[in-house]
Amino acid sequence: MAHYTDKNSIFQKAGPQPLPEQLRGDELRTQFGRALHELGIEWIAAHSPQAKGRIERLFATLQDRLVKEMRLAGIDSIAAANHFLEMRFLPAWEERFTVAPRRPRNAHRRLDPEQRLEEILSVRVGRQVADDHTVSWDGNRWGVPREEVCAGLRGAQVEIERRLDGSHWLRFRGRYLRLRHCPAPLRPSASPSGLRPPGLTEPTPRPKSKIKPKYHVPAHHPWRKPWNRTFLSCEKPDISTLR
Repeated sequence: MAHYTDKNSIFQKAGPQPLPEQLRGDELRTQFGRALHELGIEWIAAHSPQAKGRIERLFATLQDRLVKEMRLAGIDSIAAANHFLEMRFLPAWEERFTVAPRRPRNAHRRLDPEQRLEEILSVRVGRQVADDHTVSWDGNRWGVPREEVCAGLRGAQVEIERRLDGSHWLRFRGRYLRLRHCPAPLRPSASPSGLRPPGLTEPTPRPKSKIKPKYHVPAHHPWRKPWNRTFLSCEKPDISTLR
């Protein structure tokens, strides 16, 4: 029903809210906050120092006590550490600190038919579709296949979803379109297939520009002779005798 955490940046986003979200009336949420909202889980932020420090104290206890317990047990490998954690440390920890719930029944709820975990538990970003029906994200370009290009897609504001299985999808007007990774940036004149045609992968070679040599005055040039040069006199006339 609710998730009680501190005010970490994972749960709370700082800064001004984008204008499209303001116009839609959406709250400023992180990816984690959006997933909680779509699952119908309330997010409760801890305001007191005691509540915010509980998890830090737990981490400090585990980082201090668990390391000493493994050292005393002679743990020297990751496999032995995992076995010690699951078979010895965690059972003793739960026996000592676990509090019996007031209502022991299972409190988990069933998912609604419209709630799809592969869509909710994903990373979403807003992008604008280019003229060649591609979108860019994290330095990569993704294209919509030709058979899935629909009207109004060019220049539209869409969302990209990166799901847990590594697949990328484009969300446009309530429908999902597949995305293919483009190996190189597309040219403005490329076809709207979502991928660069084979003949356009290599750039057109340009002719090398010729470097104009610097002109040097030859030795027999008249300018080289001192008597052929004309100099201007920069002396001021004496005006003390003028009346």
